[in-house]
Amino acid sequence: MKKAIIFIVTAVMLSTLGFAKPNPTMKVQDTNGKTYTVEGTSNGLIINEFKNKIVFVEFFGHNCPPCLKTIPHLKTLQAKYKDRLAIVAIEVQGFSSSELKAFATKNQINYITISQDKGATLVDYIASRAKWSGSIPFLTVLDKKGTVQLLQAGMLPYEALEQTVLKLSK
Repeated sequence: MKKAIIFIVTAVMLSTLGFAKPNPTMKVQDTNGKTYTVEGTSNGLIINEFKNKIVFVEFFGHNCPPCLKTIPHLKTLQAKYKDRLAIVAIEVQGFSSSELKAFATKNQINYITISQDKGATLVDYIASRAKWSGSIPFLTVLDKKGTVQLLQAGMLPYEALEQTVLKLSK
C-alpha cells in the first residue's frame, strides 16, 4: 500500500511539472505565413501536412558556413524528390521572419523556412528530445510514418542526403 501511494504521488508530481505530457501538439508558421501542425510522438514527429513523406527538419544559421554550403544540396533534393520529400529549415541564429524570407528569396530556397521565433516550441521540443547542444547544421530525418531515422550534427555530403531519401523511399 505504501508503494502504491508513493507511485501515485510521484505520478501526480511529474504530471504537474510537465514531464508526463503525451504527444504535445505544436503550431509553427513559415516565412510565407502558412501554419503547420506538428504532433510529438514517442519516437518522432507527425507533421499533418506531410503525411506519407520523408521529412528533413534542419536547424541552420544564416551566418554559418556549413549551413550555407548545405542550401544548394537541399534545393536540389527538394526539386528532385518533391513528391516524396519535405524539407523544413528552421533558422536559429536570430533572423526575424521577414529577414529570413528575404534571405530565402535571395538564395532561391525552394523549401520551407521558419524563423526561430515562429518555430520556438518545435525547436525546444526537438532540442530536449535529441539532446541538441546548439551545433548547426543539425538535421532530423523522419520517415514516412514520422519516426526519427537520423539525427546529424554537422554537414552531410549531398550523396549521403540523397541515399537517405532513396533508402527511406522504399
